[in-house]
Amino acid sequence: MAIYQLTEDPYLFPDPKLASAAGLLAIGGDLTPERLITAYSLSFFPWYNPGEEILWWTPDPRLVLFPNDLKISKSMRPYFNQNKFRVTYNTCFEEIIKNCQINNRKGQTAGSWITSDITNAYTRLHDLGYVHSVEVWQEDELVGGLYGISLGKVFFGESMFAKVSNASKFGFISLVQKLKEMDFTLIDCQQETNHLKSMGAAPISRDEFMTILEKNSFDRINL
Repeated sequence: MAIYQLTEDPYLFPDPKLASAAGLLAIGGDLTPERLITAYSLSFFPWYNPGEEILWWTPDPRLVLFPNDLKISKSMRPYFNQNKFRVTYNTCFEEIIKNCQINNRKGQTAGSWITSDITNAYTRLHDLGYVHSVEVWQEDELVGGLYGISLGKVFFGESMFAKVSNASKFGFISLVQKLKEMDFTLIDCQQETNHLKSMGAAPISRDEFMTILEKNSFDRINL
């Protein structure tokens, strides 16, 4: 399977349908807002280790959650009934991404994929209104959270963390409920995890995912 070297043009990506099931299709480029927004609109996301060139992925299948399919387990219901946590949005993005950086993801060493370049790029997108954070508080302590890109009616989840049990799950469920109220189409979870599947996420084909993206406006929507 060919891997394409990206040019200086931030809007130029190869056809995602050329990718293998694993999804690696392009390399290089940069993390400018223009390139990142274009990438997500075409189903790509960056994922690479420090010292590597930027790698662009579009896996098949893709794990997504349609808001109406959200499942709240019996063990989680007391957390909401008793208001054990408090959720806010976009109050301390830099603290959220810093905490995500020191937590494991996708079997890698803690923090290895959230490079300083990733942090700077997504902070810039946050400042522009495209990236949003979800904060979970226990009294006045930040105990969990997540962040992702919101384009039109699609939310692209990036990373989450928890310092106490079920904090990140509480934040994710709260986010999905909010997105449902806002008539969002789906939440992109990127790759399969049992944690997300237990809450209703399921894989769909790359073709189906791209069809949904093609109908999306990619406007900025405030959470």
